[in-house]
Amino acid sequence: MRYALRITAASLLAAPAAGQAQSVADLQRQIDELRAELKAERAARLANTAAAAPPPAASAIPAGVQTAPTGQLATAPPLDGPSLGGKATVPPQTVALTEAKPPKKAWYEKLQLRGYTQMRLNEIVSSDDAPAGRSRLRSVHDSSVTETNNFSLRRARLVLQGNVSDRVAIYFQTDFASAVNAQSNGERREHFGQLRDAYVDVFVDRDHEFKLRFGQSKVPFGWENLQSSSNRLTLDRSDGINSGTISERDLGIVAYYTPRHVQRIWDRLAKDGQKLFGNYGAFGLAAYNGQGINRTEQNNNLMTVAMATWPFELDALGSAFEGQVLELGGSGYRNKFRPELRTGGVSGVDYADNRIGVHAILYPQPFGIQAEWNWGRGPEYDPAARAIRSTKLEGGYVQAMYNVGDIGLGKLMPYGRWQHYRGGWKAGTNAPRLETDEIEVGVEWQVFEAFEFTLAYANMKRREADERRTGRAEGDLIRAQVQFNY
Repeated sequence: MRYALRITAASLLAAPAAGQAQSVADLQRQIDELRAELKAERAARLANTAAAAPPPAASAIPAGVQTAPTGQLATAPPLDGPSLGGKATVPPQTVALTEAKPPKKAWYEKLQLRGYTQMRLNEIVSSDDAPAGRSRLRSVHDSSVTETNNFSLRRARLVLQGNVSDRVAIYFQTDFASAVNAQSNGERREHFGQLRDAYVDVFVDRDHEFKLRFGQSKVPFGWENLQSSSNRLTLDRSDGINSGTISERDLGIVAYYTPRHVQRIWDRLAKDGQKLFGNYGAFGLAAYNGQGINRTEQNNNLMTVAMATWPFELDALGSAFEGQVLELGGSGYRNKFRPELRTGGVSGVDYADNRIGVHAILYPQPFGIQAEWNWGRGPEYDPAARAIRSTKLEGGYVQAMYNVGDIGLGKLMPYGRWQHYRGGWKAGTNAPRLETDEIEVGVEWQVFEAFEFTLAYANMKRREADERRTGRAEGDLIRAQVQFNY
């Protein structure tokens, strides 16, 4: 920005009272002092272009001198005085001050490194005996739900992101709590790094309402699938919604559009501390490989996805709804999927994998409710036919929560959720059938922004995700998690 100050003193207008008039010498002295201060100020700006320079001291500017808006010249009217006979003037004086442009940021100044880690303890307090061939009490979302496990790291995420220009943003996320099996004996090994996200956003317009996303990213199906695990209230996602997308991600291209007034509502909710799903757009259209996260494309077929969600402000309904927001939406996809086989490799058959779902969220201010349900068809192992077939599926959840707010020792939010699902788990070997009915109650305690603690109790009725086992296991589970953000 350029600043210009031009001081023109053709004559001096002094107070009419005798003895208070300024002489030409006094005015010249003040102008010289002003020029000296402006010269020193300019030198300071050039020496430190990153810092904003203070304005000239008001006491050093003679009475009657006015400054002009940026980029203009200011000229004071002639100042006449009785001692000058109304004719003597001071020659016009012009002083210009130029601020150098700030230096261009280096690449590392445009990037941000952040993340979070979740440490858990799951304790089965009661469960049915599981003889050979019968389902054990297990969860497809947390492999540490066993009779022999104690502490575990559920997630250890590291994110590198930033706007490399006004129109381009990058995002990379890695999880260091993934597990692999040893090649020698098949034993499980923990805490290996795995790529989760690697994409670039290209903003088509100046207002950043419309963007294109290229790379491996979340599939816009299911509201809670899009919500970050660092922000989700429950410890795990529901079987019914999460079964549609393997680890919620795939490789492809997405177009997102978010009108400015919708973004304004989400920004207000975020400022109020609400747990949003992340800005994946009010509308989304996508095309992916369709085989899931970090998996090789198998059938030269694209998975197509569409999503829409819209927040409604309820203030018009009366004072009881002041500040309340109800968000409604839906999503759906079409795909052909090839499951991994027990005998090794991947199936050579394309199975229909199509779903449609709806969601509704009343943000907790202080009471809230969240619900999702979906229906469709997907691959599922048929024990009678001893083969995988594409069969019907349906399921979802209903969740209630209460935002207690800050109690002096941090923020509390208790919750309760019921979930139900009947259908295949395509991410598992041979796409086994799941039969899930679960009630979970818990409370999240955000001690401070960087540290959270969640305690939960769950009553589970689950069919184990293993087509070699039959029936359902039932039991009670106490769960605890600490999450630290950085």
